[in-house]
Amino acid sequence: TDPDQILDLRHRQGPGSARQLTLWQRKESELHKDWKTSNQTLSQAITDYRKASPELARAFSGLAAAATTAGELSPKTKELIAMAIGIAGRCDGCIGFHTAAAIRHGATRAEVLETIDVAIYMGGGPSYVYGAQALEAFDQLSGS
Repeated sequence: TDPDQILDLRHRQGPGSARQLTLWQRKESELHKDWKTSNQTLSQAITDYRKASPELARAFSGLAAAATTAGELSPKTKELIAMAIGIAGRCDGCIGFHTAAAIRHGATRAEVLETIDVAIYMGGGPSYVYGAQALEAFDQLSGS
């Protein structure tokens, strides 16, 4: 934000207005992510960690495979559950990875919206913000 614009805004609209604008701009920018780049960056960090701690990485990969294998619930349903937990837990990486996995398993935008609704119900206001990010992630990662 240009300091001259803040001073001009404060002069025209009174005390506190510049602070409100700055907070709005920061929040607005935090809501818009490049989810493909974010997933790629995190994937590289995870790859680096796997090299540094291969035993734990293998164990975690085994856990993930066991948890997402088809059973009474489909892999798509399990990924939607994981997305909801990522939203409620405020985990950007979880949102990105599990949204992409849900898409690979055929999740629709309507299913993602219902998942977000349940996450918001369970996680309150913070989940509302992360739910908006999850929908943005779906739109970017699915190409819709």
